[in-house]
Amino acid sequence: MTLKDKTVNVVVVDDSPFMRKIISDILNSDDGIKVIGDAKNGKKAIEIIKELKPDVVTMDIEMPIMNGLDALKEIMISHPVPVVMLSSLTYHGAQLTMEALELGAIDFIQKPTNIFAVNSQILKKEIIQKVKGAHKAKLISCSKAFNSSPKPSIVLANKGRLIRQKERDNIIAIGISTGGPRALQNIIPLVPKNFPGSFLVVQHMPPGFTKSLAERLNGISNVIVKEAEDSEKILPAHIYIAPGNYHLGIKEDSSKDLFIELTQDPPVSGHRPSADVLFQSIAKTKQNNINITAVIMTGMGSDGTKGLSVLKEKKEAYIVAQDEESSVVYGMPKSALKAGVVDVVTPLEKIMDVIVKRVGV
Repeated sequence: MTLKDKTVNVVVVDDSPFMRKIISDILNSDDGIKVIGDAKNGKKAIEIIKELKPDVVTMDIEMPIMNGLDALKEIMISHPVPVVMLSSLTYHGAQLTMEALELGAIDFIQKPTNIFAVNSQILKKEIIQKVKGAHKAKLISCSKAFNSSPKPSIVLANKGRLIRQKERDNIIAIGISTGGPRALQNIIPLVPKNFPGSFLVVQHMPPGFTKSLAERLNGISNVIVKEAEDSEKILPAHIYIAPGNYHLGIKEDSSKDLFIELTQDPPVSGHRPSADVLFQSIAKTKQNNINITAVIMTGMGSDGTKGLSVLKEKKEAYIVAQDEESSVVYGMPKSALKAGVVDVVTPLEKIMDVIVKRVGV
């Protein structure tokens, strides 16, 4: 029996009996998933995970006795298993979700804001897809992962001229999904201070969470990391994160300066923001004085591949793909590689080296 055919055994952890039943019913409605146990707090969760050895765990964050974060830490050390967090749509909830992803959770599901939404078909589909996706994901332990603490910045030559002389616009576009927050936390601290280029990042994430992601990354970065705002000028030494529920692109004015463009056009392949939209938007720019590097990183599915193909054809962009070993899920990089548009495949910890060399400073 292959991994694809295997029934996914799940443990559901939530302090609410109502939510435990709803989530269990949703998961059991899929022929490929079976809920084999549940727990009402983190302490009980650790016990039942040790006993039942599930394939995937869904974990609420805020629970009595032992919360989801403390349980996650213990699980990752003593009984590593893919964990999908249940996250409330509040600023505090988003912050805790980012922390959970940094600690090794594979993904998260946004809790519905009212009881009438829990049985929506969209939510059901999302829960089932994310649990199945987590089952296919790779667990990268803290000891094996590229250390998530801030790193010394890469030293650039000729620092004084980097931003003063605008010889060309250096645009680095990144498409990333499952496993993305932790991967970004590993590479963003390596962006050098005064870096003569601008990063545009599409991370698949719902509204309310991308702001928290940007804030956490900004706290460990040598450059400015922020959630992108429509029509703001794109500046060097800045990293712009696409807001949840908005496509991120670029537009030009008569002076050929570049600006952020946010739209709520229909989702592409189920995603808004979409990496395809970002890459295709860059390919449509009229000016030729842009040095474009596109990076496709860990994530499920194939978002980004079509856009990279257009970008390669129209702009001769340099395409970087994260390697399989360092990817939590190798779907997006693998798809781009199969399409024949990738120039270099590299592990997570080498991506920034490749970008710096590409920019030529």
